Amino acid sequence: MNLARDGFRAAPPGGLRTRVPQAKRERQTRRGAEAPGRSRFPSASLTLCGVVLCSLAILFLSWSPMAGAATRADPMQELGLQAPNEVVAAPEFSLSDLAGKKVQLKALRGNLVFLNFFATWCGPCREEMPGMERLFRAHQDKGFVVLAVNMQESAKTVRPFVQELKLSFPIALDAEGTVSRDYGVRALPVSFLIGRDGRILWRAIGGRDWESAQARKLFAQLVAEKK
Repeated sequence: MNLARDGFRAAPPGGLRTRVPQAKRERQTRRGAEAPGRSRFPSASLTLCGVVLCSLAILFLSWSPMAGAATRADPMQELGLQAPNEVVAAPEFSLSDLAGKKVQLKALRGNLVFLNFFATWCGPCREEMPGMERLFRAHQDKGFVVLAVNMQESAKTVRPFVQELKLSFPIALDAEGTVSRDYGVRALPVSFLIGRDGRILWRAIGGRDWESAQARKLFAQLVAEKK
């Protein structure tokens, strides 16, 4: 399964969801740009009409006390996370860790799995790692696992990076980039939260401050849920 074939709905502040029209996707294809196809991930591009509609919708919502309160209270929207449009099972994989031992996603079933894709040369990856470590230490006794997958680097390269940042969560090596492709990773960092039942709950493209008040609130809520 390749997640790049299925769409995720974005959760921007204000809650407005925008889709790229089919006609635009066809024009992009004719111009030679990468066509998203039936992607589970929304395009970052907006038509002029979409921008106008977005502005009008935000203006309307700004006059709605209930909508504004819901936005402020929703850490998922405040963090700019994307939830899938449909039920998406996380692609299974088996990779080696820094010690050469196998790390299998199916072995983590029953836990909340924070799956992060990173590289040592990626600045935003480095910046968000300490927050991920603190999340892991705060919730690891509640069935919460952080698993970081390095994209196409050697253990010799990754090990000093892990030691420097004092990371204690497991690190897996995607030497061939196969798992990264299965998850539709095209830029770094990218994180997924996989539910206890093996389904993807949301995706975060780009780095986040995982120590922020919104992130702490979100993960406190998630680990408290038993399903």
